[in-house]
Amino acid sequence: MVAVGSKFYGRLNKMPTNIQSVPGKHSVASVLTALLLVYIVWGTTYFAIGVALQSMPALWMNGLRFTLAGVLMLAWALWRGEHLPTARQWRNAGLVGGLMVFGAMTLVMVAQSHGIGSGLMATVVTTMPMWLALWTRMGGERVPLTSWIGLGLGFAGAALLSLEGDFSASWIGAAAAFAAPLCWSLGSYASRRLDLPGPAMASAAEWLLGGALGLVVAAWWEPATGLFHASALSWLAWGYLLVFGTLVALNAYLWLLQNTSAALAGSYSFVNPAVALLVGAGIGHESLNGWVFVALPLIAAALGMILYGPAVVRGLQSLLPTGRRVAEPGR
Repeated sequence: MVAVGSKFYGRLNKMPTNIQSVPGKHSVASVLTALLLVYIVWGTTYFAIGVALQSMPALWMNGLRFTLAGVLMLAWALWRGEHLPTARQWRNAGLVGGLMVFGAMTLVMVAQSHGIGSGLMATVVTTMPMWLALWTRMGGERVPLTSWIGLGLGFAGAALLSLEGDFSASWIGAAAAFAAPLCWSLGSYASRRLDLPGPAMASAAEWLLGGALGLVVAAWWEPATGLFHASALSWLAWGYLLVFGTLVALNAYLWLLQNTSAALAGSYSFVNPAVALLVGAGIGHESLNGWVFVALPLIAAALGMILYGPAVVRGLQSLLPTGRRVAEPGR
């Protein structure tokens, strides 16, 4: 799970949910380049995390990554003319960053350091939109019937996924793996309800404060000397996570949100697990016992219902004669 902008899921629901990009504004090559960056880079971040964890202390690795990314993003946001957050916005960004950057990403580190493979971890993370839909309903917002169907499919997929060998081998790793998207979804939902600055500044503040919290906990929990004994390969993986996983891929995703449809931008949810599974099995020689291949189609169908369900229903209704049309589910 890469740092997929916290407040951007809310915008996803407000944008058109069709596969067509915004017409005539940018070339197909530009769109494909941005998509490939998001697909490939975010699909490989979990493998990179596993490589970095081979010799780097987890809390220091995560805290340094996001603190530095926050500083760089803050400088970029100021250069673009964005204003610094107010005191209230700093507090809200601290809450969101604490849940997502510190909480969720630390849980990913714990899961992978306790034997959960990178491909399997990426698959579990795709359950995040299902949790977010649940919090949305509990918060009083309308959730379409298609999203409830997606939730049911997703939880069935998650139940099957829990039978995968890595999960039965480590209950700590399994608990951390399933708690990570839950924590991320809480942060995502909070970001939709709280007063936050513009997208770039919000990311900067959340990364900076979440990363700083991680460094404080790391200073209390882990010896910093572990960083000096980390291998060159682990540092290379850390640099990949910082530059490509956080800065490059996120900005490619934001560009897609601004210049294509929400459905196209959100298609990474379907592609990343497949990329992660291929990389984990092909390069990392991670073993899978088969349950993940049963669970993955259910989770993909669940994401499809949540992201595209209402648009599909409207499309089908448009094919019906006017007198036979029914109200959109959930209204």
